[in-house]
Amino acid sequence: MSESQGNFVWYELMTSDVTGAIRFYEDVVGWGTQAYAGGGAPYTMWTANGTPIGGVLPLTDQARKLGAPPHWLAYVTADDVDALTRKAESLGARTVVPPSDIPTIGRFSVIADPQGAVIALFKPSGTGMQPPAEPPPGHVSWHELVTSDWEGAFRFYAALFGWQKTDSFEGPMGTYQMYGKGGRTLGGMMTMPKDYPAPPHWLYYVKVNDLDAALGRVRKRDGKVWNGPMEVPGGDRVAQCVDAQGAAFALHGK
Repeated sequence: MSESQGNFVWYELMTSDVTGAIRFYEDVVGWGTQAYAGGGAPYTMWTANGTPIGGVLPLTDQARKLGAPPHWLAYVTADDVDALTRKAESLGARTVVPPSDIPTIGRFSVIADPQGAVIALFKPSGTGMQPPAEPPPGHVSWHELVTSDWEGAFRFYAALFGWQKTDSFEGPMGTYQMYGKGGRTLGGMMTMPKDYPAPPHWLYYVKVNDLDAALGRVRKRDGKVWNGPMEVPGGDRVAQCVDAQGAAFALHGK
């Protein structure tokens, strides 16, 4: 596999209120928005300092029928979406959205890993979708998997994307295993306690200049801070939140 396979490159919010979500994140993290001008269905992109980093769109009818709440979905680069989707299935994953083309943009699929956490595979049509080496404020800085079996999940993603273990530490919920690729640490994985009130899921951390001020804006905009702020190894501080429509996200401050 190439060095680029396994990089997080796009973050998409599916929500019950696009206008309300845009107001929320514009205020809380300072994102801008930009209409995609490539034709096809209308699509609004998130921008950080003018750089597109993701998008926002309404929950689909299919998602609503399945009871899906507002949520974030990350896209991870694939050398060959079709082949990697088949490989994911052979490793115990389930295909949620089969490989499909996005005209002029690329090809993607959506999978649920063997424990049930959902993530997207993506091959862009062109080049230039490379994550920054050190995410600046406004960019996603950490990708956290909360799952029923972090060791099993790691084996899956290591085989799929070539992710490798980096550091680890013992936290309140047991081992917190960090992972990465190409010398970059991308995030961490942990096993949820038996009474954890949510299924396995990915949680994405956005870097902000002033964490306390951003948390104040979360509350002002009718979001909730459900854990933190707290210090993490290395001296940074984080907090886990829910936006005004119910989608989980997290904030990270130096």
